[in-house]
Amino acid sequence: MVDVPTQEKQQSKTPLIIAVIKVARPVHWIKNVSVFAAIFLSGYLFEKDLFLKTSWAFVAFCFTTSATYIINDIFDRKMDRLHPIKKNRPIASGSLSIPLALIEAFLLILGAIMATFAGNLDPIFLTIIFIYLALQLFYSLGLKNIAILDIIIIAAGFVLRVYAGAFVINAHLSVWFLLCVISVALFLASGKRRAELNLIQNTDTTTRKSLRAYEKDLLNSYVTMFGNASWMSWALFTFFESPRASLPFWLVLAELSKTTTIGKLLMFTIPVTIFGLMRYEALIFQGKSETPEKLLLTDKALIAAVSLWVILVYWVLYSGITVTQ
Repeated sequence: MVDVPTQEKQQSKTPLIIAVIKVARPVHWIKNVSVFAAIFLSGYLFEKDLFLKTSWAFVAFCFTTSATYIINDIFDRKMDRLHPIKKNRPIASGSLSIPLALIEAFLLILGAIMATFAGNLDPIFLTIIFIYLALQLFYSLGLKNIAILDIIIIAAGFVLRVYAGAFVINAHLSVWFLLCVISVALFLASGKRRAELNLIQNTDTTTRKSLRAYEKDLLNSYVTMFGNASWMSWALFTFFESPRASLPFWLVLAELSKTTTIGKLLMFTIPVTIFGLMRYEALIFQGKSETPEKLLLTDKALIAAVSLWVILVYWVLYSGITVTQ
């Protein structure tokens, strides 16, 4: 009896429509929620026109990132087949042919451009989309194999998402927030590489060239450094950018004593921020952060921390206890 090739087995098990959806990695779209950071932290979340523009920006970025994942999977298909997890991706496994994958990538890019025009977004946003596409293309072509630079490029993708959302609504984001975004992005990117390094050491398989240049202690120091920078830059943002307290309760406290003066209510989020970073760092050192989007959807402690953080920020900015300066 003739054995069926592995790829043909995989292909027969995976319907084409499932492969088309899977290769776009919709679970990764959670990263694009960062497009809403500017409108949320600027206090304009309930401005209908601005929210609609940001929503279109989110859709455009979802299409764009999916297209880049497909392109990257095409270039990486041979190496992915050696990876214990990535070997199951549609292109690597043979469930989706390269011509069909290219057509899907093209249609997604076209969809991103159409979403930009449909939302009547700022032309700078479309420029950011093309910058993101170019950056990811060069990353797939070889920059991902250069140690340190690969981490910086991954982090740049997060920064572009956040500032794309800012350009869409023409919002000003302080330098402290910029430092926070950069620090968190580098923290996530370093954590991703640290988890990948842990994985290859456990499986004795190397599928990413840049990992050969990293030592575990070096990546540990990166994670620690950028983790510290993340919470400190957020703390400085809350100190300098918190709206002024307006309810009588806070004003009475301020009259009673300077010690109880509260004009920095966003600082209530600092302990939650530190907990979230500590929890994520613990998961990094356990080798579980190769896919951060899955952790944000499955780890109960992280879900609780992010939810509480959002609630606190919403309470300060939208509940009427403060006024804009």
